[in-house]
Amino acid sequence: MYEWAELRHFKYLLTILERQGFRAAAEELRTAQPNLSVQARQFQENASVRLFRKMKGGRIRPTDAGVAFKVLAKFLLETRDEVIDALIAIERGEVDSVRFGCTPLVDQGLFRTFCDLHKEILPVCPVRPTHGDTAHLAEEVVSGTVDAAFVTLPLRHPDLRIEELRRDRLVVCLRRDDPLAAKASLQTAELQGNLAVLYHPQRHPDAHARLLELLGDAGVQLEEHSCASHPSEMQTLVKGGHGFALIREGTSLDGDLTTRPISGVDWTVDTALIYHKVRHPKTVPILVKRLMKQLPQHGKETAPNKVSIPVQTSIATGKRPPQRAKDEPVQMTLIG
Repeated sequence: MYEWAELRHFKYLLTILERQGFRAAAEELRTAQPNLSVQARQFQENASVRLFRKMKGGRIRPTDAGVAFKVLAKFLLETRDEVIDALIAIERGEVDSVRFGCTPLVDQGLFRTFCDLHKEILPVCPVRPTHGDTAHLAEEVVSGTVDAAFVTLPLRHPDLRIEELRRDRLVVCLRRDDPLAAKASLQTAELQGNLAVLYHPQRHPDAHARLLELLGDAGVQLEEHSCASHPSEMQTLVKGGHGFALIREGTSLDGDLTTRPISGVDWTVDTALIYHKVRHPKTVPILVKRLMKQLPQHGKETAPNKVSIPVQTSIATGKRPPQRAKDEPVQMTLIG
């Protein structure tokens, strides 16, 4: 559709916008200024966009489209480099096998899709799945034992690239024959005395502490409860009559169980893919982009006061996000 658009156009125009003028851009690119002018004019005419306005002294000011262009052109050129890096690594035999990890609370379908995408790129490369907690998998990614892993946030580490992929609502899991299952949604007050099955706090202490904080904010005091190390174990406890649990919306359920949203709050489980910033298979960044393209974008919308680590650091610092009006939902991030 846009065969006239070449990578050099994006490089030239990006430099023009970043250097705020043709003369400085020509010097950096080591090309003639008239050549840049021709390239810039042709691109804008073919695309029917105006990326900048000329000011006095030869300087330029980007339009709204120009501001967006800088971000998108960087993304395009970065992707080009990642594709070439991946091809070189494959040619050199550097991607002979990969080990991808996944935590229990992550949608396993998402994990399988990622593995399948790698097989499409390199069918002869074995994909070896591994499972564990967020902290454990993060350590293995840092050490190089695992190449990339799906985890639930929060997670912070200076050596890791953390790509947030999606956010799923946290809902109440209860028995179908429970009287409260007749309701379309539950009030936070109805969790009191009923919420008695939790994901084991030792699997992620920070998330557990944050959950207790938010339950307290909602007026729910956690009483005696059971702990489980896997969503299936949590469902077994709920089915056995040990109380309600909080699970990721969309989790496959036992036939005797159902889920209900919680009115007045919007608590979420946030999924991210992590890999080492330097030492990673060169195919991984391409897979992330392909995977994100397949995901529904509505799953990544961020509410103004959403607690989303590592973008915000409420768990790490103990600081709380700005207060919302009482009738507005509060969002929270849980991990597993």
